[in-house]
Amino acid sequence: MNRRDAIARVSLLLGGAILGTEAFLSGCTNAPDKKIGGAGTNFSNDDIAFFDQIAETILPRTDTPGAKDAKVGEFMARIVKDCYTDKDQKVFLDGMQALNDASQKKNGKSFMDSTPQQQHDLLVDLDKEQKAYMDKKGKDDPSHYFRMMKELTLWGYFTSEPGATKALRYVAVPGKWEGCIDYKKGDKAWATT
Repeated sequence: MNRRDAIARVSLLLGGAILGTEAFLSGCTNAPDKKIGGAGTNFSNDDIAFFDQIAETILPRTDTPGAKDAKVGEFMARIVKDCYTDKDQKVFLDGMQALNDASQKKNGKSFMDSTPQQQHDLLVDLDKEQKAYMDKKGKDDPSHYFRMMKELTLWGYFTSEPGATKALRYVAVPGKWEGCIDYKKGDKAWATT
């Protein structure tokens, strides 16, 4: 019996299947010989800088580190390459061009050449667009590309060391479990429980 069969049988004994078992067991890695996303997902340093700028516009540096500090661009590239299906990779790759096209139309220049305020205003417009799209999308329709970018930004940031330790409250080795802790207005959310 191999490890995969053993885990599947144990999960059935425990009362059900483990959701996402395949991704859990495979480590979220696409097969290396598989043709990915048509255009390929070997992102360049310019692509990663593009992702970083999108992420930094969503989560800018304030009194806490920003998305660039958390290297969210590298995280986005890795997840798209290793974990997204071909269909989602295509939506994401096409979305990179669509975002630049929207910037060209709105600002007369690429996203990276736009001012921070122009970048912010564009992403606010795209966020409204993705919300309307997601409200109307069918079950089998793909997610909106900006929704993917925004979700990856939040996921990458809040699971990074700077995001978890500086933007959230973090205790490396929490003590006893306390089911009810008073919340004071302005307290950060917990990264650990």
